[in-house]
This record gives sequence, C-alpha cells and structure tokens, in this order.
Amino acid sequence: MANSVAARPAGYTGIEVHGQTIRVDFMYKGVRHRHTLGVEPTRANIKHAAGLRSAALFALKSDNYVEADYFPNSRPAETAPQTSRRLDDLCDRYKPLKAVDITRETQSRYENALNVCLETIGRDRLIDTLLPVDIQQLRVDLIATRAVSTVNHYLATFSGFLYWCENNGYCKELGKHCTRFTKSNKDPDPLSFEEYQALIEKGCLHPIDKAAVAVAVYTGLRPGELLALAVEDVAEDFSKIIVRRSITQSGTFKVPKTNKERTVLLFPPAQEALKALIADAEQRESADLQVWLNRHESRTDRARVLLSPKTQARRKVVNDYFVPSAWNSKWANLVRRSGIRSRPPYQTRHTYACWNLTARGNLAFIANQMGHSDYSMLVKVYGRWIDSESPSELERIWAGMQNMAQIAPNLPQNGT
Repeated sequence: MANSVAARPAGYTGIEVHGQTIRVDFMYKGVRHRHTLGVEPTRANIKHAAGLRSAALFALKSDNYVEADYFPNSRPAETAPQTSRRLDDLCDRYKPLKAVDITRETQSRYENALNVCLETIGRDRLIDTLLPVDIQQLRVDLIATRAVSTVNHYLATFSGFLYWCENNGYCKELGKHCTRFTKSNKDPDPLSFEEYQALIEKGCLHPIDKAAVAVAVYTGLRPGELLALAVEDVAEDFSKIIVRRSITQSGTFKVPKTNKERTVLLFPPAQEALKALIADAEQRESADLQVWLNRHESRTDRARVLLSPKTQARRKVVNDYFVPSAWNSKWANLVRRSGIRSRPPYQTRHTYACWNLTARGNLAFIANQMGHSDYSMLVKVYGRWIDSESPSELERIWAGMQNMAQIAPNLPQNGT
C-alpha cells in the first residue's frame, strides 16, 4: 500500500501542497471543508487557490454557497468532511424537520424552549461530549427560576431533539434523562351558583358580557372555542351549537383541540344568552375566516363571530376578534367588580362539568358535550364531584333493576 503524502503549508492560510497538487482547507460552523484541486502547485495556482478559498467562505457566510461552483473538479479528500456535532448546528438542522408536523404557533413555542435549553447547556458543546450529568444539571438550572409546567415543556421539547440526535447516530441515550418534574394536580375551582349570580349581576355591566359569561358557564366551551363561536354555528331553534373552530393567541383560527367538530346541546340560560349575542352580531358583516386544519391545509368559513371587541370599544381602532389574552383581561375586570374570589376564565369550563356532575348527569353524555373521547378524564379531574355512594343513587339503580325485571321475569327480585 502506498505511503500517504504529508501536506505542507503553501504560504497562504488554508492552502496546502499535497503531493503534486494543491489542497484547500477551511472550517465553517464546525464543519470542515477540504478540497483537492488537481492542479500543479505553481505560485500562480497557489495564489488562485487562496482567492478561491476566500470567495467560498464569503459565499457560505452570505448563504449563497454551491460547492460545485467553486470546486467542480475536487477529488475526495483523505478525510471526508463531517457534519458538525455542535448543539447549535444540530438544532438548526432539527428545527425545520420538526416544523413540518406542527403549527407555526407551536413552532414558535418549540424554538423558544430549544433556545433556552441551548443557552443553559452551552450552544457550542459537542453532542458526543454530553453526559447524563449535563442533562441532570440542565434540569437543576431550569427549575431554579421557572414554574414546573414551564420546565416540563422545555424538557419535553429538548428530549425530542436529543432523541432525534440519537436516531441519527450523533449521540447515545441522552433523551431519557430529560425526566419531567412531578406536578401537583390542582383541583378545579368552579363557581358556586351564588358566585355566578354575583358575577352576572354585579360584575357584568353590559348585557353582552352577561350573555358571554352565561354561554361560557352553560356550555363548557374552552375560551378559544367561545371566542370563535359564530352566528352560523347556532341552530335556528337554539337547541344546540356546533363547535367548529377555536382562536389562538396570535388571532389564528384553527380546528378545536380534538381536531373534530362537536355538538353541544343547550340549557335554557345558554339559549337566551345566545339570542342576545346573535342580535348584536347580526349588525356586523360576515367575514371569511381562514381556519387552519393543520400546518399545510386550511378551509374558509363565511361567518359572523358572536363576540367582538368592537361592541363596547371606546377606541376607533380595535381588533375584530377577541384573543385569549384579551378575554383574560376582560374576565379579570368582571370578577374584580363582582367581588368573588379570583380565578382564570377556564374555570367556567370546570363549572359546567361540576354542575352537571353534581346534578348526577350521565358521565358519557357530559364527556361528549365537553369534547372528551371518553369519560375517564371526568373521573380523573372531577372525581370528588361524582357522588358514588349516595343512597339515592342506590335507590335509582334498584328502581331500574325492578323495571328490567318486569320486562325479563327471570331476573332476581326482592333479594332472592
């Protein structure tokens, strides 16, 4: 086997004489670029190679680099260029690959989480030098100044990046060390009926606010679903609504959380409230709402959204639609005026669930109304509102059994 030829400097940075030819060598963002030109190492050729190297680096920094334009006849070098293993560079490769499967709003949250983790652990760290202790230290540093829910989101996002690195051979078994912190489950804090009345009578000074709160409490809609509800979603006889969309903090309409429509049957207070909201909304023109089904597809709904900041606006220029943060501010003012205990607007959804359960509503029916796939979530979240040992429940079940016995005489009766 022939002996390898040692390269020697040619008098210019990154230019080497390698045997009977010239080799160009440079690093950019942790990636080595090495090209053998296949020309004799004359003084003129060496000077030309130095200029070519400078031009290639400038193109890389300008994001206009096409390797074949600068080194069309380059022979593969003895050591092939390797992909950078710096965390920052790997993350730049990962982000656009992940982005195609998530919404733009989620992408922004993911990128923020990744940036925080990279800043904490060190952007210039090489992935194959990381140890489990580095991930454990990341957990310690994050939880020192942040809420558990925030840290768990960061760790979940960063673990996805690390698992991608593992699957592509950049590292081994790091993702599993991004263990989330245990988070205490806070019980729902629903409104009592007395608090609801105080909110309506004292907190809501405008009839539209009263109607909005009534719809929220008596339908159990998520805030984003409430704010995206339109005239066209309400049945003509006011017996039901169809939840077709939600609105995000950025003012983007999307499909509901479960990615499918659902029908909510209406209690009388919700029916009356919707009549007031529709009478107000019908004074506005219909608009084309772009509703995103996923990252790449959308539909257009021609509709009049029920709640608009313009109804009570004092300023001339206001948004057409409420976003969750604006609704949070309005809700906080309503609660403050009413004098009841402060709680976030999502508690209207919890109020709907707890009131239904306290009234001994059917679990499957309530779960369907709220958009859950089954009633396991109700049992998990609202367990203490489900009265499972009530004597009246036993009597109700026994009455049902007796009914069945009349239809099927073979069933046991009177304890026999």
